[in-house]
Formats: sequence, structure tokens, C-alpha cells
Amino acid sequence: MKVLSIDRFEGNFAICQELDTGKLFGIERQELPKKAREGDVLEISEEGEISINEEMTRQRRQKILSRQKAMFGK
Repeated sequence: MKVLSIDRFEGNFAICQELDTGKLFGIERQELPKKAREGDVLEISEEGEISINEEMTRQRRQKILSRQKAMFGK
């Protein structure tokens, strides 16, 4: 199973970064779950099914917010 994070959208593609290796991948938007957005953590099964890992997404967003608060004092 691959675990990726959606970095950004460019045209019809989501630019995703593999969390283990840092490699970037382009995935067509139509292949993603409908509610996928930047920052979401995706899991790609051996069969090629893509799903959003809600818990990992929540944890990563919280970690980023904590870092921003530490940097900017808010």
C-alpha cells in the first residue's frame, strides 16, 4: 500500500507526495475520491483503489497548525 499526501492541484491532476520516500506523483482528478482536497492523506491499495485516510489527514493538519502557532505565536 502506498500512502500519499495531496500537495496541490494542477489542471486535471493532483500532485501527490509519497510520505515514505518524498517522491511526487501526478494522479488524475477523476481517479480521486470526490471530496479529496489539498492536504488529504491518500492510501492506494495493491488493487489500485484510492481512499482518503481521515485520521492521518486530521493528525497531519493538526501538526501543521501547531507548527504555525509556534512560529507565528498565535
